[in-house]
Amino acid sequence: MRGGLPAHRRAAAGCQGCPLYRDATGTVFGQGGTDARVMLVGEQPGEQEDREGVPFVGPAGRLLSRALRDAGIDEDGLYVTNAVKHFKFTRDETRKRRIHKAPSLRETLACRPWLMAELRLVTPELVIVLGATAGRSLFGPSFRVGTDRGVPRPMPDAEDGPRVLATVHPSAVLRATDRKAAYEGLVADLRTAAGSLSTNGVDRS
Repeated sequence: MRGGLPAHRRAAAGCQGCPLYRDATGTVFGQGGTDARVMLVGEQPGEQEDREGVPFVGPAGRLLSRALRDAGIDEDGLYVTNAVKHFKFTRDETRKRRIHKAPSLRETLACRPWLMAELRLVTPELVIVLGATAGRSLFGPSFRVGTDRGVPRPMPDAEDGPRVLATVHPSAVLRATDRKAAYEGLVADLRTAAGSLSTNGVDRS
């Protein structure tokens, strides 16, 4: 497909590659420029992201912004997206609240061409995957956050491609019993990510 990110964003808006489009408000495509040196990949849009059409604007996104600042990474130079572009949810007993539900492998694979297109168009130096769904979208079903986090590694099946570093999703920090320790672990992984980049162009204050 020609036309770069804008054309892909328009095409993704009409995606019906899996059943999630039926209930979601709309597709939430990535945000950022093609000159971004770092790409962040989360799981899927949440309630607020689904309504606003922008990734990482809810509570997890606000925590991620704070963690990026604490790690010395400038958000202005990032491309931010999700492995799955539609919000998957169930409803509570009152039918008024939409409750996040993890995407299936089928749904993740259905969205993978959009993610791979973003990677091809942005060509980041480093990809930070946030959580299991994002990790499995790139590394396959054997990926585990607990064993694979915090170490930059080559992108699978991509010669001269970006390096990939996995860490927890910020929503896992919000759910953690020891939130302070979980947050510090996230920041430590992000500092490792910043340290793996060449020195020019990344604020590591």
